[in-house]
Amino acid sequence: MTITIKVLLMASSLVGVTTTALALELERERAMSFHGTLIEPPPCTIVSINDGDRIDVDFGDRVGVNKVDGVNYRKSINYQISCEDVGSSNWALMLSLSGSVAGFDGQALQTDKGNLGIRIYQNDKPFTPNSTLKINLANQPRLEAVPVKKAGSKLNEGAFEAWATLRADYL
Repeated sequence: MTITIKVLLMASSLVGVTTTALALELERERAMSFHGTLIEPPPCTIVSINDGDRIDVDFGDRVGVNKVDGVNYRKSINYQISCEDVGSSNWALMLSLSGSVAGFDGQALQTDKGNLGIRIYQNDKPFTPNSTLKINLANQPRLEAVPVKKAGSKLNEGAFEAWATLRADYL
């Protein structure tokens, strides 16, 4: 009879050790839950301040072939980015400029005249074609355009044109 009692006591104490070990194991593990709310950024548009349609920079019909030097004829690009109700969210925006790069100047857009390009500046710094910059919707960068020519080249008279795309994207 003594032997049976000892076995039961030993079995009983092993159960206590196992229960304590299981409780310690559970304390090291914690359940996790994940939650959130999906929202969509408000739609934005880039428009011309002048007419609300295409942004058009007109250098006029009096651009002197011998006076194009990357300084003369600098013009403001009258654009505005407007977004529908931004609310309290702080959406970060990127502005990109894309277009054909002038073969003679990596910082200029190519025009339909081989030796003539258009450089774009944002707050007096070059805004290189096919690049992006982070912007603040409340303080949009000042953009300007200026004609440039290939060094040592002679420009021929006539109308010229260049095309580019200005785009605002959320980060």
